[in-house]
Amino acid sequence: MKKVLMIGTGGTIASEMTPDGLAPGLSPERLLQFVPAISALCEVDCISVFSEDSTNITPAHWTRIAQTIRDHYERYDGFVISHGTDTMAYTAAALSYLIQHSRKPIVLTGAQKPIYFDSTDSKTNLTDAFVCACSEKAAGVAIVFNGRVILGTRARKTCSKSFAAFSSINYPDLATLQDHRLLCYIPGERSGEPCFFDRLSTDVSLVKLVPGMDPALLRFALEHKSALIVECFGVGGLPSYGDNAFFDLVSDYTARGRFVVMTTQVQNEGSDLSVYSVGHRLKENRRVLEAYDMTTEAAYTKMMWILGQTRVPEAVHSLFYTPVAHDILHPDP
Repeated sequence: MKKVLMIGTGGTIASEMTPDGLAPGLSPERLLQFVPAISALCEVDCISVFSEDSTNITPAHWTRIAQTIRDHYERYDGFVISHGTDTMAYTAAALSYLIQHSRKPIVLTGAQKPIYFDSTDSKTNLTDAFVCACSEKAAGVAIVFNGRVILGTRARKTCSKSFAAFSSINYPDLATLQDHRLLCYIPGERSGEPCFFDRLSTDVSLVKLVPGMDPALLRFALEHKSALIVECFGVGGLPSYGDNAFFDLVSDYTARGRFVVMTTQVQNEGSDLSVYSVGHRLKENRRVLEAYDMTTEAAYTKMMWILGQTRVPEAVHSLFYTPVAHDILHPDP
């Protein structure tokens, strides 16, 4: 039988009712007691690295999960991480950069309702996650949820309450699960050796443009962080409200060594700064990077990973446009 390590981190799936609302309290061992059929799929060991509502997850938690997998990598055939849904897409993206070229499946799952609820999605998601973790066709980081297997760098939570919580952005689902049987469309890459990283820079921030936004907000973010992700309108660009305040800010701070990543608030199809003059003029600045079809979650965590390795401008530029786990399909020429 396959050997799988279940890593507990809290989340709704492991939550219990308290006077202040739902809060994580169940161990991974306790979760497995609700789904005894998993014992027929594989041998399972459990470890709880922390127990948090995923709203409280930080980059330090991501590196702890990655280190736990690194410490146990050779002993297991796959890994299942039970996690809260609210920041699961960020965790999946971060793990995709911290653990690259994994020939073993690293599967995140969770639930919209706690496992002891009668109407829970927990049992199906947990069983499906273990089916995926045992598959010879699976490899690398993925989210398994509501019968879908979604690449870790392409996942986003798109529904706050329904069981179909996650979508794959600008990339097809890797597989689906029907009656706990895996139908694989894009097999994982199982050759080579994994590459582990242990550093993420927290020197990265994110700003979402809104109509009439005060440029001072952009200035504040650029003063306090070395890299800024800007969620633009449409295919991308900076507004000009009768002046060049936004453009001048970007030019000034990139000249001081900051990096700016332009992405879009639009969920599908990605950015293209070359279309309109509000974006085209940014293309000449080598410290302005374009996310293209990347998710915001991937762009944000990728910059954290890159700045954890280097601050050399050309190296940052090269690493950002080098695809990792299929995170970008249209790299900059």
